[in-house]
Amino acid sequence: MQRYLLRRVLQSILAMLAISVIAFGLSHLSGSPVDAMLPMDAGPEEAARLTKLWGLDKPVYEQYFIFLGNALQGNLGDSIKWQGQTAMGLVLERLPATLQLGGFAILVSTIIAIPIGVLAAVYKDTPFDAFGKIIALLGQAMPNFWLGIVLIWIFAVTLQWLPTSGRGGLSHMILPAIAMGWFQVAALMRLTRSAMLEVLDSEYVKLARIKGVPEWRVVWVHALRNAAIIPLTYFGLIAGSIFTGSVVIETVFAWPGTGLLAIDAIRGRDFPVVQAVVLTFAGVFILVNLLVDTLYAYLDPRIRYK
Repeated sequence: MQRYLLRRVLQSILAMLAISVIAFGLSHLSGSPVDAMLPMDAGPEEAARLTKLWGLDKPVYEQYFIFLGNALQGNLGDSIKWQGQTAMGLVLERLPATLQLGGFAILVSTIIAIPIGVLAAVYKDTPFDAFGKIIALLGQAMPNFWLGIVLIWIFAVTLQWLPTSGRGGLSHMILPAIAMGWFQVAALMRLTRSAMLEVLDSEYVKLARIKGVPEWRVVWVHALRNAAIIPLTYFGLIAGSIFTGSVVIETVFAWPGTGLLAIDAIRGRDFPVVQAVVLTFAGVFILVNLLVDTLYAYLDPRIRYK
């Protein structure tokens, strides 16, 4: 198992290096931030001074190695748009809001998807199973930003049950969490259903029923524990996609997290902040997948020796 985990850690490090190259390159494609910082009447001397001040006069490869060396020390530079603040400081200031909303979205997705997936497998080819398939179809067909706008129109504007935007208590999280996690509800429910159908038809489940084990224990203990391996594998993708998908949902609901920060930084051509956001999201995504791989090896002993 140690060799398996060591290989996964090395793969994670290589993935972070690749992502750092992509983040650095893409942030420079939007143009020079000097153009956004200078006033309209600024001359070429002022532009040259700012270009040298931010190190943008150096070759791109040299800029990247400077960026990588600073990043390894936890220093991603100062923000260009938000003067006097570091890029990582801005990300860490907004990150709790994104983690709060993303964690709540994952919780909502899991609470809704797992029971529906299990019951859809138990009551296969019944009206309940058809209901589950409709939820899966709608969840994968509706864009999350469109769903968010519809939810605001119905529950915030028309019924006035929930707030339209901003960060606050539980009521402020319900609509954005549903919009963010609805696609994952559909995917997780389908995976749970297919995994449960396979497990419920296995020999040890039939043996447990013959021995007189209560049906609820057969389904929710024996079968679900073994069927959870497949949804757990996808759980890393769920967590990563929910956090990275916060860029759209936070914009729709004006949620003050790192997703909204990324949009503002892109508009202002703030390279350091964009890079800090991308690397932070990538780090969260890779860390969650590494934890999932560890749990996967724990649940399935065959994985430990691969």
